[in-house]
Amino acid sequence: MSVATASSTTTHWRDQSGCLYHDLRVKLRNAGLRPTRQRVGLGWLLFARGDRHLTAEALYEEAAKARVPVSLATVYNTLHQFTEAGLLREVAVEGAKTYFDTNTSQHHHFFVEGENQLLDIEGQNISVSMLPEIPEGMEIARVEVVIRLRRKEA
Repeated sequence: MSVATASSTTTHWRDQSGCLYHDLRVKLRNAGLRPTRQRVGLGWLLFARGDRHLTAEALYEEAAKARVPVSLATVYNTLHQFTEAGLLREVAVEGAKTYFDTNTSQHHHFFVEGENQLLDIEGQNISVSMLPEIPEGMEIARVEVVIRLRRKEA
């Protein structure tokens, strides 16, 4: 099996009417989510700056700085709701370390060890071959490649 990534332009939620607040509320409704104050506030922080990778803790810190009154539990719940609705993509990197990616297109990642930085691999073809036999009654949902990097020692 071969999986290729293409550098495709994703349609962003902000490309709709020109009113960022309105477009975010519509995007939430279209995803089957009620645009509550917390969801709109966190959605604004997540999506207003384009494609990015955040942990729940990083989003919680951004919310506190932006004076969006939410608990860490609300941040986790909202991120998982957004993921289930297809607005985010969850990328597990290290044990319990999970990033949430606003770019939901098919793509892969570099992870920079020691810096905890996740980077999209754009415009690269990656081939994954010789996958194991799939158990009866199962199908592949997707194949994700995370290439771990570290800085060269001087």
